[in-house]
Amino acid sequence: MNIEQLNQKYGIGEQVVFKEGEGGLPFIHIKNEKANALISIYGGQVLAFRPIHAQDDLLFLSKRAYYQQGKAIKGGVPICWPWFGPDPEGKGRSAHGFMRNRMWDVIETSTTPENGTRIVLGSTDTEETRSIWPRAFILRLEITISDTLNLELITRNPGSQVCTITQAFHTYFNVGDIRQTHVSSLENTRYIDKVHDNLEKNQIGAVTIEAEVDRIYQSVDSNLIIHDTARKRRIRITSKGNRTAVVWNPWAKISTEMADLEDDDYLRFICVETTNAATDRVHIQPGSEFRLVANYRIEQD
Repeated sequence: MNIEQLNQKYGIGEQVVFKEGEGGLPFIHIKNEKANALISIYGGQVLAFRPIHAQDDLLFLSKRAYYQQGKAIKGGVPICWPWFGPDPEGKGRSAHGFMRNRMWDVIETSTTPENGTRIVLGSTDTEETRSIWPRAFILRLEITISDTLNLELITRNPGSQVCTITQAFHTYFNVGDIRQTHVSSLENTRYIDKVHDNLEKNQIGAVTIEAEVDRIYQSVDSNLIIHDTARKRRIRITSKGNRTAVVWNPWAKISTEMADLEDDDYLRFICVETTNAATDRVHIQPGSEFRLVANYRIEQD
């Protein structure tokens, strides 16, 4: 379906407009009385979200991001599915699954009763996906753009066997200065330290970033807060369906080694990811579904 057809079928006046974006990829521009947002249909990825009252975007998006088939877009909210992290079966398949670097379908667009905007994207198994991951699936991503950004990833199992997945909203949050940023509500929480040989440790105090950080926090609270002190704001993350959360920042060395990041980009973002990771695996019975939810709210100090 081309841009003209998408606008004819799913456009909503000036509120929902489909345009050709970077690399010729189809983008959805959302502008309502509550917020502005940008979504890439490729990857099913929210790239930008800014409430009307906010001075700065919620999300970080690299100026060097790739916009091409087979490449993940660096920033926004990549969808890791049906696995998070390295190939769980060691078959050499791409890290974080295959949905972040393929085209999704537009299922529905609508206006909410609160004058927000709801976008539903989806995907189902094909001969190609079954060659990568031999499972039947129906996947839906419900995106609501209002005072907050709300994401719901629904996995339905139409097959005859139990379907096991791990997954994540791999969200890149835009911060003024990582050195003036901390995450609260993870105090006294056990985590797996992926930078230091997967050792299990206990979080003492708030999470601060002073070097490379890659941690899977376990048995997490449903409310986490990023304190973006440089911008005098807080980002509140409210989640459902997960028992784990990942905190990641590559720091200086890895940032310079990544072609799709500028050398000092590590100073401008923190990933606090709503996940089903490590032992937090999801087992979906035949005919059943599972819903992972994350809501993001900007609060001014």
